[in-house]
Amino acid sequence: MTMGASAEIDTASPQTLRSRWFGWQSRVYRRLLLRAQGRRQRWRAENARKPLPEHLLTGEEGEDLAFFFLRGLGLEVVARRWRHPAYRGDLDLVAWQGETLVLAEVKTRTARDAYAAEEAVDADKRKQLRLQARAYLKRIPEPFRSHIAVRFDVLAVYLLPGCEPAIEHFPDAFSFRAAEEDEAPRFFRR
Repeated sequence: MTMGASAEIDTASPQTLRSRWFGWQSRVYRRLLLRAQGRRQRWRAENARKPLPEHLLTGEEGEDLAFFFLRGLGLEVVARRWRHPAYRGDLDLVAWQGETLVLAEVKTRTARDAYAAEEAVDADKRKQLRLQARAYLKRIPEPFRSHIAVRFDVLAVYLLPGCEPAIEHFPDAFSFRAAEEDEAPRFFRR
């Protein structure tokens, strides 16, 4: 990188930097989506006789509904099922709302049991999501990283037989800082 290019980044307006960042994220997301579709097609061809387990199909359907729900709220979803190889699990949906990075965890159920879907986001899951979030943030260039607010949302999707899908949205469900882990998640404090 030349000195002139670095000076250009420093003097560009925040709105210009943000639009460049969103453009880059959109291009990356489209490439990842094409790769995922290719992997899915190869997997289906290799495992034509083995259907996906029912719980995985239910989870995918819930994530699809949550994706469109967040888009309807005006969030710009830039990644789905983002994962870092060093950590278990993934970030179901990664989106931007203004200058806030929104990491949405989607829990899908086909019945309303004794436990609500959002209660599956326990302390271990929150720790896992924070690790993934830190790994995701490390991919954002340093000049931008320090100005990003991070928010964790939980979406409970209910696919009840004979009913329309229901989505319960819990914005800012828990904190990015683990020090606040001692307090109950916000969806328990209704």
